[in-house]
Amino acid sequence: MNQELFKQALTKFFAGLIAVGLLLFLPAWTFRYPQGWLLIIILFVPMFIAGLIMIRNNPELLRKRLNAKEEEPEQRTVILFSGIMFLAAFISAALSFRFKFLMLPWAVSVVGAVLFLSAYALYAEVLRENTFLSRTIEVQEDQKVIDTGLYGIVRHPMYMATVLLFLSMPLVLGSVLSFVIMLFYIPIIVKRIQNEEEVLAEGLAGYAEYKDKVKYRMIPFIW
Repeated sequence: MNQELFKQALTKFFAGLIAVGLLLFLPAWTFRYPQGWLLIIILFVPMFIAGLIMIRNNPELLRKRLNAKEEEPEQRTVILFSGIMFLAAFISAALSFRFKFLMLPWAVSVVGAVLFLSAYALYAEVLRENTFLSRTIEVQEDQKVIDTGLYGIVRHPMYMATVLLFLSMPLVLGSVLSFVIMLFYIPIIVKRIQNEEEVLAEGLAGYAEYKDKVKYRMIPFIW
């Protein structure tokens, strides 16, 4: 096991766990926020397990997933707006719980958790199919076009999974206001996809032909 990579992954894991905990429980002003605990469990337990699997079976993929330093100026703007959206969505959910404002029934949180875990499974399948996936937009050495499995249906199954993940989060938290805020992720991810396809078409051999073969970017028969 790569000890340095393991320490880096563990540091980012606990930093994320602490950050989400603060964003949820501090504005709620209580640890008695069951929807918040539910989200933390379904978000971080699978993440921890996936990290252990990757560090054992594909440490290079884990290294790519940990690298969040974006080189594309346009994508740095996308990341900034995404960060603001997440802050607003989590804080508004916690405040909604605290002041009992536009809260959804517990049954919606359970349905949201099922949707979230289903999207997590879809995300895991995308990682299995495409070992070139990184968190930044780039063309890697020896990268090739993946056009089988989910990539034979849509060009960006990873983003399809992340949209499902992010839109199910406010449902888990039971907040209408948080869900409305998370809807802003759709135009954000559309902008990211458009820029990513420009980079790939310019630098990745065969990508232009792949775009002609697979017509839909993220949603089959729609877009």
